[in-house]
Amino acid sequence: MLLNIAIDGPGGAGKSTIARAVAKQLGIVYVDTGALYRTIGLYVRRHDTDPADMDAVAALLPGISLEIKYEDGGQQVYLNGERVGDAIRTPEMSHYASAVSVHPPVRNFLLDTQRDIARKTSVIMDGRDIGTVILPDAQVKIFLTASPECRAERRCLELREKGIDTTFEAVLAEMNERDARDSGRAVAPAVAANDAVHFDNTGMTLEQSVDYVLALVKEKTGVSVGEAK
Repeated sequence: MLLNIAIDGPGGAGKSTIARAVAKQLGIVYVDTGALYRTIGLYVRRHDTDPADMDAVAALLPGISLEIKYEDGGQQVYLNGERVGDAIRTPEMSHYASAVSVHPPVRNFLLDTQRDIARKTSVIMDGRDIGTVILPDAQVKIFLTASPECRAERRCLELREKGIDTTFEAVLAEMNERDARDSGRAVAPAVAANDAVHFDNTGMTLEQSVDYVLALVKEKTGVSVGEAK
């Protein structure tokens, strides 16, 4: 069966890490939608454009070509032929991604790309409006969260492992700011779908979180590890 799984929630809850692990277990494609917004943010930054200026950002979109490839065991995003890698994984790009994602032209630009992938193959997507906007008919919808302190600690560790020097206080402040912006925006706010399962994984290990999601997929679709197509 064609399987679509949507995981939404705030930054630092572990959406990408969990989704990537679940995809591997089930043998389906993981689509990191946040990476697409980060890549547009990178393009905007390189053009010295204010990410809050919708008209200016929209004017840049015709010059953007995005491509998703599956290399080195995971998703890689290419911007106009360039593999962006970790250039999109900085706190600055988190800010740019959140800022550009509120603009309808940007969301429309990416909407068809994301839906087309899900129509052709079984996928698990994570983001902020997957279950409400991108994949409203997904068989499994999860709204994943954790306490702000837990999320900031995870994000801080992730950044330090990538060689990015930061502090817990700075990450927590940036995260709280982004949470407020993403949940309060008029276009596709980061809220749970009515039929989403709320999952708070504060204090849980990655393995425990992955097992929970796999059990939920089994419960809702009957699909077990390795059975998805």
